[in-house]
Amino acid sequence: MNIAEMLALIAVGYVLKRLVKSEKPFDYLRILVNDFLLALFIFGNVASKDLNYLLSIKTVFLYVFLIIAISLGFSYIYGRVVLKNDPWAGALMVLSVYPNTAALGFPIASLFLDDITPAILYSTTNSMIVIPIVTFIAAHYSSGGANVKDSFLKALKFPPTVANLFALALVIAGVRIPSQILEPIRTVGWLSIPLLIIYFGSRITLRSFDWRKLAEVGAFRIAIPFTFVFLTLRWAAPGVFYSVLVEASMPPAIAANAILAQYRLKAEEAISVTFVLTLLVIGLFMVLKAFL
Repeated sequence: MNIAEMLALIAVGYVLKRLVKSEKPFDYLRILVNDFLLALFIFGNVASKDLNYLLSIKTVFLYVFLIIAISLGFSYIYGRVVLKNDPWAGALMVLSVYPNTAALGFPIASLFLDDITPAILYSTTNSMIVIPIVTFIAAHYSSGGANVKDSFLKALKFPPTVANLFALALVIAGVRIPSQILEPIRTVGWLSIPLLIIYFGSRITLRSFDWRKLAEVGAFRIAIPFTFVFLTLRWAAPGVFYSVLVEASMPPAIAANAILAQYRLKAEEAISVTFVLTLLVIGLFMVLKAFL
């Protein structure tokens, strides 16, 4: 998938949302993609590897923790020093820590790589860690309460996460699934990529846009992680480098905005910023791809 196709699919989602006023079709689309197709896609890609392959990309797992620590640390310090008691400080931390590593990350990674398994492993590992973190942050900075244990268990029950863990268990145990089974799974699962992009397009809004908030989220979610990965990992294997560079530099996830909406924490401002940053990130990697 190229950038033009990605933009076209975003536009399709945006137009469909304007033509179809009901949310039900888009809810069904989200369920189909998240609970079925994406799980197949992840399982097919990870289960096709072996233990030596996982050991060869251990750097990917290390960078998940490094990027979370960097984004969370810098946004927290900025919130305490500059924003102080402004509720936007909590929203900024949530948006900075929770990137869109699947719906946008997978398609962009596929621009540079034929095998995006490292990106998949980064994404699913990242999700398991950040969901309880951002849920706690959103609750702390709002009037709600958070149950971190329940949030973490919910992340573990997410079908793509389960598919990833199951596939990893098979790889570690040395169980090889015949390609006659894996290839159809991967082929059907690949449909999750264009459908995820269409769904993202249906979520677009520019209400309550603020340039300062755009700069803040852009710095902690994209600019700082991108610079760190580019400077410290550029000599690694291309599969590792581009996977980490892409996933670490993604704009905030749609799910991050949903969590902010649940806790009534600057959700409209967050959605507007997320949309603009998404377009900027697509442009950033379009330029990078052109130079390469």
